[in-house]
Amino acid sequence: MPKQIPAARRTSIAGLLAATSLVLALSGCASFDVTAPADARADASAADVQTKDAKNAKGSKDGDAQVDCRKAKCVALTFDAGPSENTNRLLDILKEEKVHATFFMLGKNHIDKRPAEVRRIDAEGHELANHTWSHQILTEIKPEEAKRELSRVQEAVRKITGKTPTLMRPPQGRTDGEVSEISKELGLAQVLWSVTAKDYETNDSALITKRVLEQTQRDGIILLHDIYKGTVPAVPGILKELKKRGYTVVTVSQLLSPAKPEPGMAYRPEKP
Repeated sequence: MPKQIPAARRTSIAGLLAATSLVLALSGCASFDVTAPADARADASAADVQTKDAKNAKGSKDGDAQVDCRKAKCVALTFDAGPSENTNRLLDILKEEKVHATFFMLGKNHIDKRPAEVRRIDAEGHELANHTWSHQILTEIKPEEAKRELSRVQEAVRKITGKTPTLMRPPQGRTDGEVSEISKELGLAQVLWSVTAKDYETNDSALITKRVLEQTQRDGIILLHDIYKGTVPAVPGILKELKKRGYTVVTVSQLLSPAKPEPGMAYRPEKP
């Protein structure tokens, strides 16, 4: 990915509320905004902060406090390219560990073949997200094709669950100004990552676990795939060690809260 350049602070008229963004420019392409989760939280609107604090106060009275990543040592857990034959076992593990994750799902041969898994992901409190219909590199296809790659997933998920994703992950993390504009039009924020086990190149669960733990730091976003044989067996060990190290494992939207994902924005944590 190209190097981030210094943050630019934008000011809204209402209340002079600031939102920090980083401008990332690709050669020959329009620039687009990138921000880290901590910066997004810090620059959340006053209304969103007030709502979050009210929910936390109510939760503490009811004994069901909300996760607050402004205070907790959070890390987001994400899975790409499913659902697959491994997804139900993964969901069993997450349920047992009382952890919620974000699922960036593919359409072709995944959402369209496994609607029951999509419904279960939603029913068990995980976050539904978009990873395109057929994993085409969005920066290498025509804008109308890129829009179709994303909108088909939006429509399929809405048809199955009644909900429309607000997050997308571009295949290979490759995006540009044009893709950002399309994402904005479709109501999708872009989510990159800071931790990758490269589980597409190994089925060694111990190695996958080692790679994740070596890279994880506060406010990170972990990228795994629930389509590979070695990944799901690694999840219990990863979760156990993360909890031992004091991490709270959350969805991407929980990590950003009290900020709300901004359509078109690319969210990328600082890498360790």
